[in-house]
Amino acid sequence: MRLAWASDIHLNHVALKDWDTWIDQVRQAAADVLVITGDLSEAEDVVFQLRRMGEVIRLPIYFVLGNHDFYGSSIAATRRSVTSLAREYPSLCYLTDAGPVELTPGQFLTGEDGWGDGTEGDYENSPVRLNDFVAIDDFRQVDPIRWPRLMREQGAQSAERLRQKLLALPASADRVIVATHVPPFRDACWYEGQTTDDFWAPFFVCGQVGSVLKRFAFERPEIHLTVLCGHTHHAGTAQLAPNLVVQTAAAEYGAPRVEQVLEL
Repeated sequence: MRLAWASDIHLNHVALKDWDTWIDQVRQAAADVLVITGDLSEAEDVVFQLRRMGEVIRLPIYFVLGNHDFYGSSIAATRRSVTSLAREYPSLCYLTDAGPVELTPGQFLTGEDGWGDGTEGDYENSPVRLNDFVAIDDFRQVDPIRWPRLMREQGAQSAERLRQKLLALPASADRVIVATHVPPFRDACWYEGQTTDDFWAPFFVCGQVGSVLKRFAFERPEIHLTVLCGHTHHAGTAQLAPNLVVQTAAAEYGAPRVEQVLEL
């Protein structure tokens, strides 16, 4: 089993020739499945882009959504549209809406969107404010004083959904790949070879998902967890526990690519 992984492909920024180049990369990977860890596009055409991939890429496509995928709409409305599409297309699987998938005996794939949830770093004193706050209805339509609470709520919901999926794994599981968009630990939030500081961490780490992963890794030491994430556009690997490793993908606007092919 070969798993091709891509992240932050931002197809709304991609010219046709670069789309074709990416499709060729996916084919040349000789993979059995494709996993995409968020930021496929923006809300106005994310369904179009997913349908386009489903029609052209002759592989099962497992994916989560990233913050950019909600731009121009609300989180709930976008998830409803994507969930409806994925339930119609057999080759598309929105992991946030699905339980664990057994890829090979004992090896499972699961996933959750995640969110920069403000639980890491120093939100109050940070000068950073992402476009999320003006491009996503959930934030744009409320007083900015409510933004930190909304961030924490999104992180908590992601963490709870992931916790339930991990608890649903059978006793036969020995390896789990977790696809998510936002790095779940500061150690995995890379930028130019360094990990994040207190000002960027609130927006680029989903600490509550990280807590779920750490607890599960401690309670189930016989299961090896590999987390695949993106969001930062810079690559790195972080070993959080003997059985917990997080790989973060690099990305460049206008040039989608296959980040890695994992052998299962």
